[in-house]
Amino acid sequence: MTDRQTIRADHAFAHFSPGHKAPALKTSRRGFLGGLGAGLVIGVFLPEAARAANGSGAAAVLSRPPEGPEVFSPNAFVRIAPDDTVTVLVKHIEFGQGPYTGLTTLVAEELDADWSQMRATAAPADVKLYANTLFGIQGTGGSTAMANSYLQMRKAGAAARALLVAAAAEEWGVPAGEITVSKGVVGHAGSGRSSGFGALARKAAGMTPPAEPALKDPKDFVLIGTDRPKLDTADKTDGKALYTLDLYRDGMLAVAVAHAPSFGARPARFDEAAARAVKGVEAVRGIPQGVAVYARNTYAALKGRAALAVEWDFAEAETRSSETLFATYREQVMQTGTLATDRGKTTEVLASGATSLEAVYEFPFLAHAPMEPLDAVLEMKDGAVEVWMGSQLQTVDRGTIAGVLGLPKEKVTLNTLLAGGSFGRRAQPDSDFAAEAAAVMKALGRDGAVKLVWSREDDIRGGRYRPLTVHRLRGALDETGRIVAWDQTIATQSLVAGSPFEGMIKDGIDPTTVEGAEDLPYDIPNLRVSLHTMKTGVPPLWWRSVGHTHTGYATETFLDELLEKAGKDPVEGRLALLGSDKARYRGVLQRVAELAGWGGAVPEGRAWGVGLHKSFNTYVAQIAEVSEGPDGPRVHRVWCAVDCGVAVNPNIIRAQMEGGIGYGLGAVLFDEITLGDQGRITQSNFDDYRSLRIHEMPAVEVAIVESREAPTGVGEPGVPPIGPAVANAWRRLTGQSLRRLPFLSGRMMGG
Repeated sequence: MTDRQTIRADHAFAHFSPGHKAPALKTSRRGFLGGLGAGLVIGVFLPEAARAANGSGAAAVLSRPPEGPEVFSPNAFVRIAPDDTVTVLVKHIEFGQGPYTGLTTLVAEELDADWSQMRATAAPADVKLYANTLFGIQGTGGSTAMANSYLQMRKAGAAARALLVAAAAEEWGVPAGEITVSKGVVGHAGSGRSSGFGALARKAAGMTPPAEPALKDPKDFVLIGTDRPKLDTADKTDGKALYTLDLYRDGMLAVAVAHAPSFGARPARFDEAAARAVKGVEAVRGIPQGVAVYARNTYAALKGRAALAVEWDFAEAETRSSETLFATYREQVMQTGTLATDRGKTTEVLASGATSLEAVYEFPFLAHAPMEPLDAVLEMKDGAVEVWMGSQLQTVDRGTIAGVLGLPKEKVTLNTLLAGGSFGRRAQPDSDFAAEAAAVMKALGRDGAVKLVWSREDDIRGGRYRPLTVHRLRGALDETGRIVAWDQTIATQSLVAGSPFEGMIKDGIDPTTVEGAEDLPYDIPNLRVSLHTMKTGVPPLWWRSVGHTHTGYATETFLDELLEKAGKDPVEGRLALLGSDKARYRGVLQRVAELAGWGGAVPEGRAWGVGLHKSFNTYVAQIAEVSEGPDGPRVHRVWCAVDCGVAVNPNIIRAQMEGGIGYGLGAVLFDEITLGDQGRITQSNFDDYRSLRIHEMPAVEVAIVESREAPTGVGEPGVPPIGPAVANAWRRLTGQSLRRLPFLSGRMMGG
């Protein structure tokens, strides 16, 4: 945070309302920043009435870490201030999935801090210090925040504790082995001495931290495994949390970009006269992504953009419709593609199977539709640029901005702000939004500040979709009802081709397109999974749960139909196909069956369906209770069992399962992005690309399976099983298979 800043308390209204003058709260840095003690600087000062989620009454989420010579910095992740507060620098963006709370818990556990003294803030953009250990870059995705940070953050807390103990031992002249730490107090029973962390900080700062600090035995955990309220909840609830939309710089211009109506089209020429005539419009510039309108406020920028006259060049545009693409994909899956898995003699067994089944599944493009659309603030001054945005891949975004502006990376300061959701949308491997923001800054042609905000329509029509996908499955049963052959062919776009992550492609297979299918857990002796990598002009992107979002649906509904043909119970049939080496699959399936009372009485007019899937090394089973509504399935209850290894914070795990179920259910019931005439998107906002309404959310009960395995992700794994659980219940209720999504599109019924 630098000196010049304005925050509008009613920014949402002022941002889009013509003629409305919101009171701008301008203050100096000294007046804006609050301080407690010589070393602590809290980036947002809260009035006495505001209470943070940690119950301390102080801000739990800081705009910047504490600074100053009195602040103890034992490593890159921990800052201890003179007032005993402990700030954790979190390398993962917080957009609702809980890393600020979860990673802070790990530090607090090993530090033996009291939860009330814990704070969190975003780490700087610095790949050398804050790389995701699974990616090699600084970034958040693939539900890896806890998985890659579990030991790292525990060690950071343990190292800080060891230094405080050493400092106390030297200060008091007692053996370090006699020192205890509990709830933020360092003590020595023999002498009766005790101290908070802050008083020992100066001495501890002069000591060498241990290379491998001792970690607690899990049986001694105090915080890990217990429910903790999220640190960021209170500030988000009362409006004090700082998002990109809240940030204003002196003299800042709001920018709206006119994008092509079809993907791949380019502006041939434009007439800016009408746009420049709009009150508040300052400039119009052509950029590689379209035409940018700069104005004194967002409303003027949007109005100026609407007045633009742009002639588009469609020579390289994607003009095919969704129906044309579906037809092309359906034709492709009739032939075997590049092999991802091939064991046994699938072709021969399919030809001789006593009973066989074939099905084609069709999945539309899907938008991510987070509540906060893409936005960024950039300020250029004296040959350097400072950026504020909800960056999900800091290393990629920072490098892209530097490249567009022709600056060394060292001249780009990237501040990661809270973001209002993502679901994968902010993790762009080629960083096209960051490139657009940098292009807007570059085209301004002078020092100054710009804020680029996409409207909801920009977001829904902006591409970067879950790609359109078609699966063809064939299966065979022998005379005993055993599934003896499974052949699955997938046609979809690669998510990483042409990106910095292209190295993931091996032997022609992008693993994100076949995950959840090529490693099918069931004991089927003859299994073949193949891929056709399709090309379209529609830019794809990983969508919450990535490939699992379609493979989980296709595999679990097809399996359910095969089990039905064999006359087998859906739960018992799955268990029979899961060998002893699949104990964690079996564990969640048995637990969810127990939770729901599977095999017991089902309410009249309703049916139950089950879905089982592993994604991001987390195992999830769900059972859905469904009835027939006026337009299709109505979901009343969902039971969910999850095995994600050590449950660091059960509260967050349950919340993420519930959120994943709601997000996935809304998508399979309602959502599709459709290319119409000339490849133009027909959806535009939440009226025709809708989310699940609150009255449509089923009652959800979540059971967390106890585990001593290392923790794995929970942000995405709740999504894949809900679709098949609902579809399997619907088929049991009505006899109809749901093979084209969404369910309520009017074209949902299969064989």
